[in-house]
Amino acid sequence: MSRLRELARRLRMLMHRHEFDADLEEEMRLHLELRQQEQIKSGMPSEDARAAARRRFGNLTSMKEKSHLAWGWGWFEQFARDLCHGLRMLRKSPGFTCAAVLTLALGIGANTAIFSAVYGVVIQPLPYPDSERLVAVWSTAQGNRNEVAPADYLDWKRDNIVLQGLGAMNLGSVTLSDPNSAEQVQVGRTTPGFLAMIGIPMTVGRDFLPDEGEPGKDHVVILSYELWRDRYGALQDILGLQIRLDGQLYTVVGVTGPAPTERGRQGLFTPLALKPDQINRDSRWLLVQGRLKPGVTIDQANAQMESIAQRIAKTYPRSSAAWGARVEFLHNDFLSRDLRSALLLLMGAVGFLLLIACANVASLLLARGASRQREVAVRASLGATGGQLFRQFLTESLSLGVIGGTLGVALAWVLLQAIVWLMPHDTLPSESKLTLQVPVLLFTLGLTLFGSLAFGCAPAWRATRLNPAETLKEGARSTGGSSRDGLLRSLVVVEFAVALILLTGGGLAVRSFWRVAHVNLGFRADHVLTFFLPMPQRRLPHAEQISTFYRGLLQEIDALPGVASSAVSEGLPLGNARLGLPFSIAGEAVGDPAARSKAALNMITPGFIQTLGIRMARGRAFTDQDASGGEPVAMVNQAFVKQYLSHVDPLTQQILLEQLIPGSPQPGPRLAWRIVGVYQDVRNVDARNEPSPEIDLPFWQSPSPSALVAVRTAGDPASVRSAIASGLHAMDPDLPMDEVLTMDQIVSRSIDSERFDAALFGAFSGIGLLLATVGIYGVMAFVVAQRTHEIGVRMALGALPGKVLALILREGMALALVGLAAGLAGSLFVGRIMQSRLFGVGAMDAVSFGWVAVLLLGAALSACFVPARRATRVDPMVALRHE
Repeated sequence: MSRLRELARRLRMLMHRHEFDADLEEEMRLHLELRQQEQIKSGMPSEDARAAARRRFGNLTSMKEKSHLAWGWGWFEQFARDLCHGLRMLRKSPGFTCAAVLTLALGIGANTAIFSAVYGVVIQPLPYPDSERLVAVWSTAQGNRNEVAPADYLDWKRDNIVLQGLGAMNLGSVTLSDPNSAEQVQVGRTTPGFLAMIGIPMTVGRDFLPDEGEPGKDHVVILSYELWRDRYGALQDILGLQIRLDGQLYTVVGVTGPAPTERGRQGLFTPLALKPDQINRDSRWLLVQGRLKPGVTIDQANAQMESIAQRIAKTYPRSSAAWGARVEFLHNDFLSRDLRSALLLLMGAVGFLLLIACANVASLLLARGASRQREVAVRASLGATGGQLFRQFLTESLSLGVIGGTLGVALAWVLLQAIVWLMPHDTLPSESKLTLQVPVLLFTLGLTLFGSLAFGCAPAWRATRLNPAETLKEGARSTGGSSRDGLLRSLVVVEFAVALILLTGGGLAVRSFWRVAHVNLGFRADHVLTFFLPMPQRRLPHAEQISTFYRGLLQEIDALPGVASSAVSEGLPLGNARLGLPFSIAGEAVGDPAARSKAALNMITPGFIQTLGIRMARGRAFTDQDASGGEPVAMVNQAFVKQYLSHVDPLTQQILLEQLIPGSPQPGPRLAWRIVGVYQDVRNVDARNEPSPEIDLPFWQSPSPSALVAVRTAGDPASVRSAIASGLHAMDPDLPMDEVLTMDQIVSRSIDSERFDAALFGAFSGIGLLLATVGIYGVMAFVVAQRTHEIGVRMALGALPGKVLALILREGMALALVGLAAGLAGSLFVGRIMQSRLFGVGAMDAVSFGWVAVLLLGAALSACFVPARRATRVDPMVALRHE
């Protein structure tokens, strides 16, 4: 109780300190008047009596301070005085204050923005109840994880005792249509209870019932909150509404709660009803997730699931002998390795940027502290202790840090929006929330305190080391070569070393982006519109029906004004071909099926080569005569010829492929396809990788119900979109145009990752260059100011302005060169770390290093030139009188 009373007393003193101060002053005034009256009565004149009373009473200011200490808030009084004095000093030097605050804001803002991204993507827990117990369960083979076979999932669900719930899902897309429109939406086919197990709440309705997971009873649907809001206007009577999915009616039984972010759950859910022929161990296509029972560790779960997998392997050796099971925490389990590495690299880059900013501000404070030596000496002579001086300078630095940190938070918000906008398409996890959250603001507070201590301790320590008598005798005059400038010069060297490391990363990223943006893709991307037709298999079950539909569609498109040509294919350049299909060359030994040669496979109509602007190297392209019933023919690319047919004439060879039957998971009999043409290589994987071997078959001989359409136009490709959509709706109201993109957009998306690296690394490198330039400018300006007397003497003795200019430039460039040499090893290390993210650029790329070094030296030369030029204009007579 006594402690609480003491705390209450101190708080009352603090809250009413002005009243207590007034009472104290009134009491001291009364005491002085009484003593003055006593002196007057003894015969002393009034003025002398007042002076005597003051001498006898003591120092009024000291007594007030001692009284404040008795109140218990002496440290607060001292801090408030130091803070007010520091703010007054900053206000008296607006140029220095603005430079220091903006420097800190850039360093702290960049770090806060990147940490916001790292926290939102990597650190923040999943937004579900008890998310730390959510796990993903994978099938494994040779250490690699894979999706799960339905039969394995059912055995895991039945036999495990470590998981509170286990559910499966399969992601895909479905056509949602009504009489007026059709669109492709994401669908999650989930086992009953899956949503509740994860912890996804329901806004309206319910989760799937157990019997709705059986075939024939599965025509029910749960809408996402976002789809319910955007398409149905948050209709309150949504339950029981029937909607068309892939041309079939489904009944709405629920609506999920809002997604954690705008990127999440823009779609719907249907029950995963496993048919008898789907329950096997050969086809692996399920994503399995569960929730650990309370008290069960991840190691215990792994041990039991692996035990179940081994039992399955012994029971079914033909299909499961090589397969195991692995349990992993769901948090970050689907996070892209590229995204994680990009964020960590950026965190390192902005860490270097903060280091440059702190060194910059420290050098500015040191330079400013040198100009305040007389002030510090006077304060020390008047009784200020070393601790008080240290505290004063540190408080001033803390004020700069707080102002810079506050401005940095605002800058971080802007940078964060830019990061989200620049981030490659569909790379952010749907649950990731990139905002300035409380942990991020605490991180910013920590950065501010760290920065304040980092750049404030050096000038504060230096102030306590001054000898007041020597300083007052020397005055403000000092020489540029004094050892007292060694720390200042060292900071410039550190700035340039770190700037070289940062600029090297930015230079490598920018050069990599330039190389990948100018790679020869092998086709013409201009004036081409593409879209995907998600045709359900039941809509066109036979090959003849598929061919008839697409022939009619191409005729409709070709008849439109502004259309030059059109084509249908199963894949497009830059990653849309079917990869890894096994084949053999006629006449060669087949050998082990697992070791057969593999190539990408694409089915194309005769207009594909013309529409995409691909050049033929040998032979001919497909024609309308290459149709069903005709001789099976094929085309291959140059990469195929180089790898498999380098010693023979490819036009004399045949390729043996298993026939693809629409709607059937099993391949048909092997057919021989005669090679009739070889076309020049096209980047069929992505812009970074060399073309892989590819086989093209006539679409009319091997049709696929779902296909891509490419349309070359004379003008803007977007101008024909509405006309194509109208014609398609007339042919099939339930069939939407999905993934509508121009080839230019596809090319742009294929290099999103390189663009992201180049933009952010380049931007942060530019900021680092600016800060390093400001740093060396500030130091050289300080050196020139300190050496004004020396320069005046030199010029009075006959030194030419050119000699003075060369002297200052040589001194500044020497610092820059030492910094470049110091940062060389770090630059090589950064190049090695970034190697996996670079295209066509080595870790020790001489061009990048050369340009970065020239850029830094040019910036240093420019920064040194202004102070050097100022030195040449010093009037010797003025300089000799300079104090």
